[in-house]
Amino acid sequence: MIQDSNQICCDVDGALPLTETSPGREPPQIAGQVGFEISRRERWEHFRCRLGSFRDRYSVAPGLYAFGNPGPQGDVLVSASYKLSFDTLRKELEGLDCWILVLDTRGINVWCAAGKGTFGTAELVRRIGATRLGEVVFHRRLLLPQLAAPGVNAAEVRRQTEFKISFGPVRAADIPAYMKAGYRKTPAMSTVSFGLRDRLVLTPMELNPALKKFPWFAAMAILLFGLQRRGIMFTDIWNGGGMAFLILGLTAVASGAFLTPVLLPFLPCRSFAVKGWIAGLAVVFLTSLIPIVSAAMNSRLLLFAAYLLFPVISSYLALQFTGSTTFTGMSGVRKELKITLPVYAAAAAVSLFLLIMFKLTEWGKG
Repeated sequence: MIQDSNQICCDVDGALPLTETSPGREPPQIAGQVGFEISRRERWEHFRCRLGSFRDRYSVAPGLYAFGNPGPQGDVLVSASYKLSFDTLRKELEGLDCWILVLDTRGINVWCAAGKGTFGTAELVRRIGATRLGEVVFHRRLLLPQLAAPGVNAAEVRRQTEFKISFGPVRAADIPAYMKAGYRKTPAMSTVSFGLRDRLVLTPMELNPALKKFPWFAAMAILLFGLQRRGIMFTDIWNGGGMAFLILGLTAVASGAFLTPVLLPFLPCRSFAVKGWIAGLAVVFLTSLIPIVSAAMNSRLLLFAAYLLFPVISSYLALQFTGSTTFTGMSGVRKELKITLPVYAAAAAVSLFLLIMFKLTEWGKG
């Protein structure tokens, strides 16, 4: 738990030591004292965060934190202000005495913040100055996560602050072994893995926002399929393809936000958009074999609209998963968005046109 602390105390009775400051000048401030224990409340918050309930505002205040009983020679580890990242770091530091410098990444994790520039050179230099880190430690060494490297210019930080940067292991769990080995990384410590467990942990964050938007899709489908000349007839929704489209909509969400991340290494093509489209196409085909769906899809116009729209929805949701992986960089994501967004818009427009044609044909038969 974080314990509020107004300032670093003098080295008396085991308290935290300070370097010398100018006479009459206030000593450097620290944000708090932390330990490795994760409370039950924090574990519950982690679970909720994984589900995406308050993902964008789960943060810790930027500043300098004391872990254990660090002295002026204590290592300085740099973290993002995303509390899940901060807690993941501190729970792996049992038995160590060090400082944790938290940057203001606006509650974003290290990898994403490095790509967006919030875990960057300017913020690191600013935070070193704001915490007066040079008065807290005698050395001039900073240990940064390896995944922060895209956002930080180590040479520029050293030029402006005299602090030398070392990029540590990919995973916080390897930090104690890394330090024990004389700050040397093994190949395994430098390898970015993104296995099935890692992908599964992240899927709730993709599913939750997509499912929150699904009621809007459901409302439009009900309105479209229930609309008749004599008004909205809810009995016609289930018989006229409405039920089929609702089921296909749910399977498209599952395909893009869950199935594609799970099968990520096995789906062909490097593009996330193409991976999601392939998964969506397969899911639409399999779903259309369900009797209740196949019976409702009794029109070629409906069938064409479904095969055009739902794989594209799956593709769009799969593309969102790029922000949760280390498989691609910001330039690749921007390039993919530039290509796919017009395709998504065109597919949606053509699908809507086909559905309108279906309704007009249906009314003509009536």
